[in-house]
Amino acid sequence: MNENTELLEYIYQVADMGVKSTTNLLKELNGKDNKIKKAIEDELKEYEGFYEITKDLLVKYKVPPKPLGMMADLSSSMGIKMEVLKDNSDAKIADMLIQGLTMGKLEMEKKIKNYQDVVGKDLLELAKGIAKFQENSIKKLQPFL
Repeated sequence: MNENTELLEYIYQVADMGVKSTTNLLKELNGKDNKIKKAIEDELKEYEGFYEITKDLLVKYKVPPKPLGMMADLSSSMGIKMEVLKDNSDAKIADMLIQGLTMGKLEMEKKIKNYQDVVGKDLLELAKGIAKFQENSIKKLQPFL
C-alpha cells in the first residue's frame, strides 16, 4: 500500500467516525435542553464536508472506502450513550468532545509529519485542514467547560 492510500484511508476513517459519532451524540441529546447542541451541529457540518471531499479523493486515487468497522461504530455509540446517561451537562459533553478532538488532532499531526514529503499536496492540505478544524473546535467548546 502506498503512502497516498494510507493517509487517504486514515482521513476517510476520521471523517466517517466524526460524522457517525456527532450524529449519535445529537440523537442522544434530542429533547434535552443543552446549549452545546449548536456547537455540535456545526462540528457535524464540518465533518460532513470533510467526508464528501474524502469520498471524491477516494475515487480520484482509486481507493475503495474502508470504514473502521461495526465494532468501532458500536463501541463509539455505546460510549456516547453511557456518557450522556451518566451526565448530560454541557460541561461534561464539552469535556468528552475536547478529549476526542485533542487525541484526533495529535494523531493527525503525527500523520502530517510522517507523510508530508511523500503524499500528494491535495491529501496533505486536507489533513492539515482537519487538524485545523479540530483545533478550532476545541477552542469553540472550551467556554462550555
